[in-house]
Amino acid sequence: MANQAKTELLLEITGIHKRFGGLHALNDVALSINKGEIYGLIGPNGAGKTTLFNVLTGLYQPDEGKFTFKGIDLFRQKPNVVVESGIARTFQNIRLFHNMTALENVMVGRHVRTKAGVIGAVFRNPGTKAEEAAIRARSLALLDYVGIRKHAEEHAKNLSYGDQRRLEIARALATDPQLLALDEPAAGMNGKETDDLKRLMEKIRADGVTILLIEHDVKLMMGLCDRIAVLDYGKKIAEGVPEVVKNDPRVIEAYLGATPD
Repeated sequence: MANQAKTELLLEITGIHKRFGGLHALNDVALSINKGEIYGLIGPNGAGKTTLFNVLTGLYQPDEGKFTFKGIDLFRQKPNVVVESGIARTFQNIRLFHNMTALENVMVGRHVRTKAGVIGAVFRNPGTKAEEAAIRARSLALLDYVGIRKHAEEHAKNLSYGDQRRLEIARALATDPQLLALDEPAAGMNGKETDDLKRLMEKIRADGVTILLIEHDVKLMMGLCDRIAVLDYGKKIAEGVPEVVKNDPRVIEAYLGATPD
């Protein structure tokens, strides 16, 4: 299991509710994530995990509750405000610009942190050119960081599935997040790809980025996460270190079916 997380609070939500008509997708959900930890979120299909991700990243507006990040109120903020505050994410279904190169995809993410305005973009002043060169250099460095720099000039649609996952992570990292939210990054990967992804996530955390992770690979989660929360029918039914969570009778009944190895 990963090292015990630091105790500096980074993200906190309390009393989060989200309804879609008669469906109560999130029901009084509360959790806190500490700086420097890998925090896992598991549960059966339809438990509300991705809905919670969408609330945390501004794609969905919660009906009730509180949401703070670094002490800043992000309740019902728009996605661009959330990203600028330091939260980035990937998606369960890969969302890349398939007809753009891998490098261009990462550069798009990097533009969140640029300063050049419309005038600079039109007149191409020296400051704008210098900034674009810096964006390109940083984007190449991130492709190298996730292990796919050799594919920088290839169209995203031509990359392998595993490399597309890595590209999506690189694009998210280009926003300089303090919290990286990964929605089933190991889905569809073989054993070697999953092991490589685990090492990448450990490297990202070691370099100072906190991780919030949704994943159905229980073995991966139990060996990687500092703490895990379990959702079932939109409610949090358990939270704690992996050893405690995997032996919780409510978790076994709702999700695991049996105590995992």
